[in-house]
Amino acid sequence: MKIVILDADTLGKCDLGEIEKLGSLTIYPSTKREQTLERCQGAEIVITNKVVLDKEILSELPDLKLICISATGMNNVDLVYAKERGIAVKNVAGYSTTSVAQHTLTMALSLLAQIGYYDDYCKSGQWCKSEIFVHINEGLREIEGLKWGIIGLGSIGKRVAQIVSCFGAKVHYYSTSGKNNDSTYTQQSLKELLSTNDIISIHAPLNDQTKNLLNRENLPLLKPQAILINVGRGGIVNEADIAEILKTKEMYFATDVLESEPMKPNHPLLDTSIAHKLLLTPHVAWAYDNARERLLKLLAQNIRDFIG
Repeated sequence: MKIVILDADTLGKCDLGEIEKLGSLTIYPSTKREQTLERCQGAEIVITNKVVLDKEILSELPDLKLICISATGMNNVDLVYAKERGIAVKNVAGYSTTSVAQHTLTMALSLLAQIGYYDDYCKSGQWCKSEIFVHINEGLREIEGLKWGIIGLGSIGKRVAQIVSCFGAKVHYYSTSGKNNDSTYTQQSLKELLSTNDIISIHAPLNDQTKNLLNRENLPLLKPQAILINVGRGGIVNEADIAEILKTKEMYFATDVLESEPMKPNHPLLDTSIAHKLLLTPHVAWAYDNARERLLKLLAQNIRDFIG
């Protein structure tokens, strides 16, 4: 079968050997909108991470039988039209739970200890000028005893809750759907969660209930020195609003996701006056080594299951 990968660079450096065994494989590092149709022509299987396959594209691909999404989210494919055409669509779920949970903890630990500040203090030569052996100035807070609020207690949220509980944090959660009633942890309203927790991490999908969930109206509720972490989806936290609030409020914001990616020039979070209160990573929480290996194995299995 003819297999096309449209955006292989989104997978990083990886071994595509298992997929190559399943057909004639053509690999494109990245694909622009105007290139998509031509590159998919004649393909029976198309693999995409973020390249959009909408009705306009799909209607011109008579040979296409299977779309494999190398991610969990499926909003880049017109699922309704694909179903009408009899095109199977398969995603990959559950591969990144451990990876995202670890990234969440990494962000929290870095901000609690102000690792960036101390690293810069040493590398800039300032420690060389010190008259004493130690420099205590920023951060250095322990997790034990802090309250950790989780927005979205799905598989990733639960994994984070388990990990931070081992550090002695007291876990609370807010259900964005209103349907989660996990008795292991204390459920709170959004207002209560924002105003009472020291660290808040977001692990929710982007939908009508979560879009712009945190904004200029409720972000001021956060406690002084609070840490807000978004490893869910961009668009849940209003980025212009959080940038403005960081200018006056003593708090920290870490995010791995933005509403529009890649990051745009002159983005409000690039304001140098708030840089010391920010920790930004380029959508890599899902992409730790073992997670990507699991992703590729599941991707290959999806193709094998379809071929039969």
